Amino acid sequence: MVDEVTKRTLAKIPLLKTKAGPRDGELWVQRLKEEYQTLIKYVQNNKESDNDWFRLESNKDGTRWFGKCWYIHELLKYEFDVEFDIPVTYPATAPEIALPELDGKTAKMYRGGKICMTDHFKPLWARNVPKFGIAHAMALGLGPWLAVEIPDLISKDVIKHKEKQDGASS
Repeated sequence: MVDEVTKRTLAKIPLLKTKAGPRDGELWVQRLKEEYQTLIKYVQNNKESDNDWFRLESNKDGTRWFGKCWYIHELLKYEFDVEFDIPVTYPATAPEIALPELDGKTAKMYRGGKICMTDHFKPLWARNVPKFGIAHAMALGLGPWLAVEIPDLISKDVIKHKEKQDGASS
């Protein structure tokens, strides 16, 4: 089930039209344009609502994405590398988003730091092919995962704020 805040956020993210993956030539180029437009709109919406929490860029083919995401907890910013590849069966298959430095630190993660999105996100993605894209994966996959997992990992002392780590070692 999706809460009201998520529904409002989702309503502001444009839906994509082109059903194409990395092997689809010019159709993929069109899909990629839609992906960038949707991501730009989502980031603008986030900034307007003071909820800016990630940066992404891709290789020239749009098949490998990487950047940073962050989570603010008790006024401290926890920042992580984020990366994913676009599956060859995209958009039928959602990308598997990874936070490599958290690999092995939570049960809600697969090898390589790929976050677990199977129970809630993947069925929703499947019902919305080809309308959902990368921005939707961030909003409905990574965002909620960070909101649940990062405070838990902090409370268990599994991850520490970088300044606290630096201060402890000096």
